[in-house]
Amino acid sequence: MTGGWGFLAAMVVAYGVANLLQSIAAANTDLHQGFSPRLLWRLGQHKAYLFGIGFQFAAFALAFLARRDLPLFLVQSAVAAGLGVTAVLGVLVLKWKLPTTEILLLALLCFGLAGLIISAEPMPSRPMGSLGVALLALALLVIALGGFFAVRMHGAPGSVVLGSLAGLAFGAAAVASRPLASVHHLDGFFLADPLLYLLVGHSVVGQLLLGLAMQRGSTTAAVAAMDAAAAVPAAVIGLLFLGDSIHPGREWVAALGFVGTLASVIGLSYYAEPQHHHEISQPAHPPLREHVPAR
Repeated sequence: MTGGWGFLAAMVVAYGVANLLQSIAAANTDLHQGFSPRLLWRLGQHKAYLFGIGFQFAAFALAFLARRDLPLFLVQSAVAAGLGVTAVLGVLVLKWKLPTTEILLLALLCFGLAGLIISAEPMPSRPMGSLGVALLALALLVIALGGFFAVRMHGAPGSVVLGSLAGLAFGAAAVASRPLASVHHLDGFFLADPLLYLLVGHSVVGQLLLGLAMQRGSTTAAVAAMDAAAAVPAAVIGLLFLGDSIHPGREWVAALGFVGTLASVIGLSYYAEPQHHHEISQPAHPPLREHVPAR
């Protein structure tokens, strides 16, 4: 059995803890109205966010190592399993109240991920050509531009849209890291590889968008939207262009697992109840009060 499976399991736990800690910091930071890196500076003044970033970096590293052997459709879908860890910790630590619908969707997420694990076949990545690198650079500009406009949205829609953009950024980072992870030596060629800098760029933009998304409603909705947007494009690109593989005869298991995982995270982004909210100052039109369930 490849060591990628151990990295995958540790990654799920690290992402779950990172989501929870960053959510705590986002809930205790004044609502940020603009698409600006200053939000990261303000969030960084909270110890919870700094610890969350530490777990996030650990999860990034573990995901990077897992992608050395495991296909993108599995690793990116497994990132969504961190949402289940976040939900359990939120209930135990922060006394979140999860509706029955969310609990059922989290169970579906687990079954979907199990199907992907059964069907995935470990395989090294193919190299990425110059066209792929150019498209990843273009995607970085488009996602950042989308975030510049989406930051004007508030409440649950803003949380879902910004979370989805964060997912596209993290998915692009995953695509860049799959062939990069096949390089086993940190030599000058590795440091000069444009994929390394695209990986960093997409990760920073994704982190900023995720922070903005978490400020606007439900942590569950923001992370679920992020996971859904990160999983689909990365899975398709991995299977078509990077050599990702499925065990022969288990294609139907992979299809059911992926559909189940995707359906669960989309459902969570739609049905999730807000765990916190920020009231938006609008002098001319006072904001309507948003119902927040008791914690």
